[in-house]
Amino acid sequence: QVQLVESGGGSVQAGGSLRLSCAAFGYTYSLNYMGWFRQAPGKEREGVAAIYTFGGGTYYADSVKGRFTISQDNAKNTLYLQMNSLKPEDTAMYYCAARESIAPGVWNEYNYWGQGTQVTVSS
Repeated sequence: QVQLVESGGGSVQAGGSLRLSCAAFGYTYSLNYMGWFRQAPGKEREGVAAIYTFGGGTYYADSVKGRFTISQDNAKNTLYLQMNSLKPEDTAMYYCAARESIAPGVWNEYNYWGQGTQVTVSS
């Protein structure tokens, strides 16, 4: 079992920055991918950024490329999401997620989820 705990959300004006953190506890050695997802009110959850934990390969949604950076600190079992040049449309609940599956695709098969942290960007 793996537990994920997010932190770092908050309110910021457009153009500002935030850094989200996700601490992982438990049997983290089994994880192949970790990622950040978000869900805005009335919208479906979408993948924002993902990282292959063993090789460090990163993946981004088109809407955040060039603005968001996903990274991991294996020594601290912590995942980060640096968010720069934030826009009002980035407002959402952000979730950290992890998976053991090696199935194709990077936005699916996640079986561990955090509780979420709110990000609000005002114009």
